[in-house]
This record gives sequence, structure tokens and C-alpha cells, in this order.
Amino acid sequence: MDGSDHQMRERPARSDGGGVTSIHITALDGIVNVNSLFTFAVFLGLAWNPTDASATLASPECIAGSHVEEGLVSFHVYAFSSFLFSSLVAQCLKQAIRLARPRHNALSARAVRVNRKVLRAGIMACAVGSMFGCGFLTLALVNVVQVKLGRLGCGSSVAIGAIIPLVILVPAAMLIYTSIVFYAFTR
Repeated sequence: MDGSDHQMRERPARSDGGGVTSIHITALDGIVNVNSLFTFAVFLGLAWNPTDASATLASPECIAGSHVEEGLVSFHVYAFSSFLFSSLVAQCLKQAIRLARPRHNALSARAVRVNRKVLRAGIMACAVGSMFGCGFLTLALVNVVQVKLGRLGCGSSVAIGAIIPLVILVPAAMLIYTSIVFYAFTR
């Protein structure tokens, strides 16, 4: 995305419908859209008051302590900042691609010079931010379950049953996501 040394570091990429640049912009749009959804969910989680005694279904001996509530808020903040980081990097990459388009010739507007190393590093940073955000959001949701249904240490089958799909499906999806990003990063 800088103008130096076009021969070694930069390759032309098409910006038309079938080109590489449009694929990158579409991928970055997807990252921003998903992160926006998760950021909204995290924001709602932060707005919720976990200290409300009437908001729990746990028996008195299984009520989560303040350390669980502190973890809940901390993990929400970590997830929020991770998703925000990822979205801002994606938006910056999209803007850099748009700024790289030449404006003086209609025919050359289809070709954009993209520094592939910077683009790949940016997409990898977006992916890492999204993965950390998902991890922290998962941990926050585990704490939500403990606040609402009781500590896991009490052996509540309802709490454990609520967490099992969460700790199986989210890491599985993150593994698939990581594999696809790594594959795209190496190609």
C-alpha cells in the first residue's frame, strides 16, 4: 500500500468482480459485520447487572461469588476490545485499498497495486483479534451461566449442560476459522 519498490513487494490485483482485491474487501466486510454483531452482544452483556439477587436461579449455596462477577465483566471488556481492534484494522485495510485505486484513468481503475505482505499481515491481525474476542466472549458466557445457574463446582447438571455445547462448538468453529485463515494466508 506504499508506493515504493513495486516490482518485488507489490503485485497488481484486480478490483473488478472477479479480482483478488474485491475478494479481500468482501472478506474484510465479513469480519467487520461479524465483529459488529459480537460487539453488540458484548455491549448488552456489559449493560446487564450480575449483582441483581433476583436474576439467579441457583440455590443459595451455589451462588457465584464476586470473583466470578469480576471475571464476567473483565472478559466482556477483553472481548469488546478484541472485536473493536479487529474491526478497526479491517476498516483501515479497506480504506487503504480504496485509496490505492488510481483516479485518472477509467481503464486503470480496475487495477490496484496492493502490498500483499501488508494485506496478509492486516488480515491475520483481524483474524487474531476475532479469535481472541471469541475466546473472551466464551469465557464471559461461562461466567454468565455460573451467575445465572450456579457455580460449576457445585455440580449443577443444568449449568454443566449449558456450558458443554459452548465449550465444544465455539472452539470447533474457531479451529475451522483458524484453519481457513491460515490456508488463505499461505496461498
